[in-house]
Amino acid sequence: MAVYALTGFSLVSLLSFGYLSWDWMKPSLVADVATDPMEKSLPPTFTRPPHIIFILTDDQGYHDIGYHGSDIQTPTLDRLAAEGVKLENYYIQPICTPSRSQLITGRYQIHTGLQHSIIRPRQPNCLPLDQVTLPQKLQEAGYSTHMVGKWHLGFYKKECLPTRRGFDTFLGSLTGNVDYYTYDNCDGPDVCGYDLHEGEDVAWDQSGKYSTFLYAQRVSKILASHSPKEPIFIYVAFQAVHTPLQSPKEYIYRYRSMGNVARRKYAAMVTCMDEAVKNITWALKKYGYYDNSVIVFSTDNGGQTFSGGSNWPLRGRKGTYWEGGVRGIGFVHSPLIKRKRRTSWALVHITDWYPTLVSLARGNLSNVQGLDGYDVWPAISEGKDSPRTEILHNIDPLYNHAKYGSLEDGFGIWNTAVQASIRVGEWKLLTGDPGYSDWIPPQTLTNFPGSWWNLERLTDGLKKSVWLFNITADPYERYDLSGQRPDVVRTLLMRLVHYNRTAIPVRYPAENPRAHPDFNGGAWGPWASEDDGEEWEGGRESLKSRNKKKKKKCKICKLRSFFRKLNTRLMSNRI
Repeated sequence: MAVYALTGFSLVSLLSFGYLSWDWMKPSLVADVATDPMEKSLPPTFTRPPHIIFILTDDQGYHDIGYHGSDIQTPTLDRLAAEGVKLENYYIQPICTPSRSQLITGRYQIHTGLQHSIIRPRQPNCLPLDQVTLPQKLQEAGYSTHMVGKWHLGFYKKECLPTRRGFDTFLGSLTGNVDYYTYDNCDGPDVCGYDLHEGEDVAWDQSGKYSTFLYAQRVSKILASHSPKEPIFIYVAFQAVHTPLQSPKEYIYRYRSMGNVARRKYAAMVTCMDEAVKNITWALKKYGYYDNSVIVFSTDNGGQTFSGGSNWPLRGRKGTYWEGGVRGIGFVHSPLIKRKRRTSWALVHITDWYPTLVSLARGNLSNVQGLDGYDVWPAISEGKDSPRTEILHNIDPLYNHAKYGSLEDGFGIWNTAVQASIRVGEWKLLTGDPGYSDWIPPQTLTNFPGSWWNLERLTDGLKKSVWLFNITADPYERYDLSGQRPDVVRTLLMRLVHYNRTAIPVRYPAENPRAHPDFNGGAWGPWASEDDGEEWEGGRESLKSRNKKKKKKCKICKLRSFFRKLNTRLMSNRI
């Protein structure tokens, strides 16, 4: 067993702060409300397909919700979860694009070619066009489908846009990281552009409106203009709480006592998002949708700890395959749930929403082959066992190979230098470099020490490329059992080999200069024609040629951008 060295802090001192006081076996710190006996005897019935609202937050840490003992105020989410079903064995992916692609397709990223990193703004890449998406299946079932928020599944061709992938309407950003007020996004020095779109057009007129408010208002507007007699699917992918850390100052004021500035701003953004969810829930009730609705809440990956997020008491952070990167906040709230007000420990993965929601919508899954997700509605609504027994977290052949990994360490069947992770039953295996492997308490103190946690990685992770944990008994991943249980290691390696045989080649093309926003009127957007392949050979000469044609227009764009930013700073109320 590895010896864990914590410089400046000890386990006892952490206990004195109360950081380890949360009992993992308790479903939540908010007591579950007793279920009314009549509620069990009179379960709701589906007289017509339910309205589905899927809310996805960005970079919200596992600890950063009230019912997980957080110091951040989330009264709406706490209430919705308490009245519904909390999913405490729920898994997502460690970064943005993979989670979103698996939600939309119901497939592991090794089956869509998106197993490495994210789709970057200048890459000629997007969600494979041969994939039938979740909103497309819901359209087939008679649903009106709408998306509000962050796409991040590629846009180099118009065929990649949300409105071409199953959504009737779209308001949001195409890239992964924009300013909350100006909607500008820079993908490197002098590669900046505006990124807010209405359908397939640039929404210049919406600049200056805080995105969390804007998106909630759009959802309310959609509900107000639609008939509750007709089924509707709304995918709300909040930009919050991804960086940049921006919030209206009245929310920051609530957390003025927090010494850590990043945590203070981050907390304000979470609470602001919580109020946006409150407004969406209110609109569902006001316009007559609520009684026949299903609200799903999910995070997209673990919190980014150096940007205010917290995954405590889990190990790791966003971008890692430790539990802090892949175990998500999730719950379902619906009057249609048969056994409400409880916590579920059924194993659920983000790929499961595709078959679950299509089945709820009475859609047809018989013509969809190769799904990695399962219909988990009986487990959620009735408390039955989950049909899922394992999760492939990922196999990334392009990620930096671990220095000390080898085929020999993998019993001759798997190169342990390759980054991969899988869970089978109660066992979890990691190979290669799983990512930053620390346990970080909530950053509530001013100038919280940042050097002590690195030492644990040195004592535990040096010269290793295989880890094995019993996640049921050791959810914090403190006791590596790979040396004690080589039989289990070998079994899980064989499962990796099985999955790897089904993987398709990685789609990760080089960036293309044609994607520069200056060639698109100053905004990010599609730049390739239908006939263009993913590998464009135009080169620098074509770039210069196009630049001459756009020179005058780009000067106007820069001037427009300057005044837009100036106006936003004068009109918006923020810190």
